Amino acid sequence: MKLITCHIPEMYLQGIEELVNMNLYPNRSEVIRVAIRDLLKTELSSILRKVKE
Repeated sequence: MKLITCHIPEMYLQGIEELVNMNLYPNRSEVIRVAIRDLLKTELSSILRKVKE
Protein backbone atom coordinates (compact mmCIF):
# COMPACT_ATOMS: atom_id res chain seq x y z
CA MET A 1 0.00 0.00 0.00
CA LYS A 2 1.07 3.56 -0.66
CA LEU A 3 0.96 6.29 1.94
CA ILE A 4 -0.76 9.51 0.89
CA THR A 5 -1.53 12.71 2.73
CA CYS A 6 -4.71 14.69 2.25
CA HIS A 7 -6.50 17.49 4.00
CA ILE A 8 -10.11 16.89 4.97
CA PRO A 9 -12.66 19.09 6.72
CA GLU A 10 -12.92 18.71 10.48
CA MET A 11 -16.53 17.62 10.10
CA TYR A 12 -15.48 14.64 7.95
CA LEU A 13 -12.86 13.64 10.49
CA GLN A 14 -15.45 13.76 13.27
CA GLY A 15 -17.69 11.43 11.27
CA ILE A 16 -14.80 9.06 10.63
CA GLU A 17 -13.90 9.04 14.32
CA GLU A 18 -17.51 8.33 15.19
CA LEU A 19 -17.55 5.25 12.94
CA VAL A 20 -14.34 3.99 14.57
CA ASN A 21 -15.66 4.69 18.09
CA MET A 22 -18.81 2.73 17.25
CA ASN A 23 -16.51 -0.21 16.40
CA LEU A 24 -17.81 -0.33 12.83
CA TYR A 25 -14.23 -0.04 11.56
CA PRO A 26 -10.93 -0.82 13.27
CA ASN A 27 -9.30 2.54 12.44
CA ARG A 28 -9.57 5.74 10.40
CA SER A 29 -7.49 4.35 7.54
CA GLU A 30 -9.93 1.50 7.02
CA VAL A 31 -12.89 3.91 6.92
CA ILE A 32 -11.14 5.97 4.26
CA ARG A 33 -10.12 2.89 2.21
CA VAL A 34 -13.70 1.58 2.21
CA ALA A 35 -15.06 5.01 1.24
CA ILE A 36 -12.61 5.31 -1.66
CA ARG A 37 -13.30 1.75 -2.80
CA ASP A 38 -17.05 2.36 -2.82
CA LEU A 39 -16.68 5.69 -4.63
CA LEU A 40 -14.48 4.17 -7.32
CA LYS A 41 -16.83 1.23 -7.78
CA THR A 42 -19.82 3.55 -8.21
CA GLU A 43 -18.12 6.16 -10.37
CA LEU A 44 -16.24 3.76 -12.62
CA SER A 45 -19.31 1.58 -13.12
CA SER A 46 -21.30 4.64 -14.12
CA ILE A 47 -18.64 5.82 -16.57
CA LEU A 48 -18.21 2.37 -18.11
CA ARG A 49 -21.98 2.08 -18.62
CA LYS A 50 -22.05 5.41 -20.44
CA VAL A 51 -19.12 4.39 -22.65
CA LYS A 52 -20.88 1.15 -23.68
CA GLU A 53 -24.05 3.04 -24.70
